[in-house]
Amino acid sequence: MGDTLGAPDRAAGPYAVGVTTFSAVLSDLLRRDPGRPLVTFYDHATGERVELSVTTYANWVAKACSLLVDEHGLERGDRVRIDLPPHWLGHVFLGAAWYAGLVVDLRGDVAGPTDPSDLPGAVVCGPDGLDRWAEHADDLPVLACSLLPLGVRFATPLPVGVHDVGVEIWGQPDAFAPWEPAEPDDAAVLLTDGPLSQAAMWEAAAAGSLLSDGGRLLAVSNPASPPGFSTFTEPLARSGSVVLVAHPDPDRLGSTAHDERVTVREDA
Repeated sequence: MGDTLGAPDRAAGPYAVGVTTFSAVLSDLLRRDPGRPLVTFYDHATGERVELSVTTYANWVAKACSLLVDEHGLERGDRVRIDLPPHWLGHVFLGAAWYAGLVVDLRGDVAGPTDPSDLPGAVVCGPDGLDRWAEHADDLPVLACSLLPLGVRFATPLPVGVHDVGVEIWGQPDAFAPWEPAEPDDAAVLLTDGPLSQAAMWEAAAAGSLLSDGGRLLAVSNPASPPGFSTFTEPLARSGSVVLVAHPDPDRLGSTAHDERVTVREDA
């Protein structure tokens, strides 16, 4: 059954070189320093700030895994579309997909629906995606995130058949063990020019140039987008962390970087 996410072995050995799956990357982070910040989210338009430690992030990933796999029946190799704006829940659902062995479909315009003849196994969307995806709710699970603080439920009723992540995720367990753990050769993302395996994705992340080992990256790109997912994978692979800023205010990015002790800015 593999390792259980959310139950780290803090007595395990030293850092494992050459990790090739998301499960191995996150397990190593949990073993080494579970309490440190991993994902920090700012919305300059609303003033919201959310910080997830390694442990808190892993708990959210476990809940999202259970929601996708146990609640909605997705299986290893199924495709999932993450139609979210820059937001910390994008990091959560990316991790959940990779931990469960799902393939994140990043072909074409990630913010729009796929060809009706080529629908994914599930969609995770925000409020702006409801009109795009509600019509497909009879054909696949459509999981909608309110993007309100603390990941709470929508304040108004959702279209028929659409699932409210803010309702369903809180009842999921803080630990998850896949029946079929992802393997290094499994596809992690599907790009316009083809799939990228978990091993290839983490090899590229470990060799990336966005930040140095242990660095803290300020990012403004959407992590659930073709060019943006490396702003999340590289910090994880290099034992770093990410500060994601939505609706970035150019006049405030400097102070945000200073307050968060950022070592490198994506926009710099």
